[in-house]
Amino acid sequence: MKHFAELINAVESSNKTTAKVDAIVHYLQIADEKDKLWFLALFTGKRPKRPVNSNFLKEWVYEITGIPEWLFLESYSSVGDLGETLSLVLPAPQELIEKPLHQWMEELLDLKSKSDEEKKDYVLESWNGLDYTERFIFNKLIGGSFRIGVSKKILINSLAKYSGIESSTLMHSIMGKWEVETTNFSELISGENINPDNSKPYPFCLAYPLEKTVEDLGDINDWQAEYKWDGIRGQFIKRNEEVFIWSRGEELVNEQFPELVSAFLEMEGDFVLDGEILAVQDEQVLNFNVLQQRLNRKTISAKMMKEIPIQTFVYDILEINGKDLRDLDLIERRLLLENLIESNIVENIKIPELVICKDWEDLAKARETSRDNNSEGLMLKQKSSKYHSGRKKGDWWKWKVDPLTIDAVLIYAQKGSGRRSGFYTDYTFAVKKDDQLVTIAKAYSGLTDKEIMEVSRFVTKNSLEKFGPVRTVKAELVFEIAFEGIGFSKRHKSGVALRFPRIVRWRRDKKVDEIDDIEEVKKLIT
Repeated sequence: MKHFAELINAVESSNKTTAKVDAIVHYLQIADEKDKLWFLALFTGKRPKRPVNSNFLKEWVYEITGIPEWLFLESYSSVGDLGETLSLVLPAPQELIEKPLHQWMEELLDLKSKSDEEKKDYVLESWNGLDYTERFIFNKLIGGSFRIGVSKKILINSLAKYSGIESSTLMHSIMGKWEVETTNFSELISGENINPDNSKPYPFCLAYPLEKTVEDLGDINDWQAEYKWDGIRGQFIKRNEEVFIWSRGEELVNEQFPELVSAFLEMEGDFVLDGEILAVQDEQVLNFNVLQQRLNRKTISAKMMKEIPIQTFVYDILEINGKDLRDLDLIERRLLLENLIESNIVENIKIPELVICKDWEDLAKARETSRDNNSEGLMLKQKSSKYHSGRKKGDWWKWKVDPLTIDAVLIYAQKGSGRRSGFYTDYTFAVKKDDQLVTIAKAYSGLTDKEIMEVSRFVTKNSLEKFGPVRTVKAELVFEIAFEGIGFSKRHKSGVALRFPRIVRWRRDKKVDEIDDIEEVKKLIT
């Protein structure tokens, strides 16, 4: 645990990519095989479920320290992280426990089946044998909230530097369904078992936002244009009469879309396709918030499948009958995809038509009408592009329509975590409804550090009520909020849900009576 805690401290205390890479490489050089495997599992989101309820952790801390609940909650509000707050208020350790990371993880897995009293004994003994940093990591692991500020790109670059293995091989190797208990670290990253089971996906090919004029891309005939759909990006694998649907977040989502599993099983041959999962009714793509009702469910009822019908729009093919097609030009892959889909007509699986225009000016007009079919804009893909791992600037571009915007007032604020734990950075905004205010969105980004400090001072001076870490704020500060899409929602008091809301600017020139009205906002829904 000591070496792992040192690693976490190193990557969290630096904003420099090279420093994070060096820290990870150093850890891999000194850790044993089992610890390296758990490191990889934790850094790729394969953390075990929480074995102890966080309320128990707080109760035990109250008992040990004698701190009253109100004081702990005030401290928690200031620090912004439960695991860190627990570590800070606990007394110094009286012993020294030295166990490798894998032993800690195995014990935490075993703890799930223990009684509450056994869990308490284990946690208290552990707290008494770990220093602050180790205790902090332990609290994050036992609380099920372990997250680390290392992107997949940094992780892959670190593994590549450590092992000498190409990045594309590493990305392919660590994706998919592998278990710590049955996997060897060296074999995993080397790709020796690149397809240990039929479910192994490929790394997704990603695009950059367009950062130049389309005319700068050259001849329009060298590019393929297609609509950018606002759904769930998926990789659809059929091998040996088994189907696996992977989200871009590397989650297996078969249970959420059983009709798609059945549809792909109807198709002949083996293949790996890339596409988008969408809610579609009467040939019309529905808003994302409709699709969202299907997500994160263990079972989908026949009633829900009927009310929220699902289709897949496939737009690329990566493998067919065991042959890797990723090094073929896009134009060749498109022909193979068309042949596959046209020879396997299945109701739920479609290949959307390309957007054909004579010049960039016509294509710009097509982009402006994207919202008419509930798409976010256009994807521009070079016809000679390969299906590469991750992003490669110049091959694929996202050309999205300009976001929608509204003016709203800040009414709730909460402090952030990490380096921003001392400032209010989590905001809830509202619009008018008759003579009242109704919440419409939360946003966390868009302000400069200077503006965040200014808003934090305002919140401190103008707090009306406290609900745990949340402060009700005097409704004075008006902000312009941008978002990608909007739809009706029964889950929100306002009756609408915004897609990807973020702060565009602080409207110092506007007063609260000038913010938008909910009925006007609803008119943005197409």
